[in-house]
Amino acid sequence: MSKNWQKIVQKVMFLTKFCDIICCIKENDMKIVTLGSGSKGNCTLVASDTTKVLIDAGLPLSEIETKLTFLGVEPKNINGILITHEHSDHIKSIGMFSKKYDTPVFAHLTEWPVLDNKIKGIAPQNKVAFSDADFYVGDLTISTFKLSHDANLCLGYSVFNNGAKFSIATDLGFCPPEIVEKLKGSNLVILEANHDENLLANNSKYPVVLKKRILSKKGHLSNRASAEVIAQLVGGTNQVVLGHLSEENNSPSLAYNTIKAILAQKGIIEGKNIFIDVAMQHRLGNIFEIKTKTALKKEA
Repeated sequence: MSKNWQKIVQKVMFLTKFCDIICCIKENDMKIVTLGSGSKGNCTLVASDTTKVLIDAGLPLSEIETKLTFLGVEPKNINGILITHEHSDHIKSIGMFSKKYDTPVFAHLTEWPVLDNKIKGIAPQNKVAFSDADFYVGDLTISTFKLSHDANLCLGYSVFNNGAKFSIATDLGFCPPEIVEKLKGSNLVILEANHDENLLANNSKYPVVLKKRILSKKGHLSNRASAEVIAQLVGGTNQVVLGHLSEENNSPSLAYNTIKAILAQKGIIEGKNIFIDVAMQHRLGNIFEIKTKTALKKEA
């Protein structure tokens, strides 16, 4: 068999396996899947039975379109894009996506003056400004919390739907108690595990000033710091997905094994007390379903 045919067969096998997973998604559950997560681009899909939103759109537009279509979601049916902050790995394709599909874009009112200088193509009627209060997109309730990062404003999100709760916190230099409280009770949390401290320290490609930025309280969470946060979520959270991994200073296996070992030292067993997955930069993540009260009633 030629190498080209081998690649085709491997791709078909992958697609078939993935389609089996997609077909298992149940109606009325809240679904979460990362389209890509890391220092080169971030985008997460959150979907209820009637509402679909993206959190950030920092991947190339064609990649977002391809992955949404593969998941059975037409890009034109995205009800809104929620912006965490103005760095390019989170906003790269927002203007193009909004212009092409007439999609509303949601950002904090203090963030829009900065975004207007960075994003082109969003029609005035699609610029939605929110305050610190909760707001709604379709049947999703959105709550925000401020993260410590070197941006004008960096937000984490909690998304609620019929008793289900999902939270995401990436791009934060440290996680104070008040943010841990915001994450608690989430069925699923996407939490930053950006770097391994030793790999970063020994990375000759990174200048000292960049290393200091990453390690600062306005930088990024290390694997070790992420583990300390996860330990505090045990008991109220079933699943954590490690996100925003650096390709230079981390790896999926290193992040997972480091955090698993730290939790074990605290008597917390991964796979028993809490489940941990890792979001990838260049491929779709696993699809997570959070059962809602509506789904429970339908099954009763």
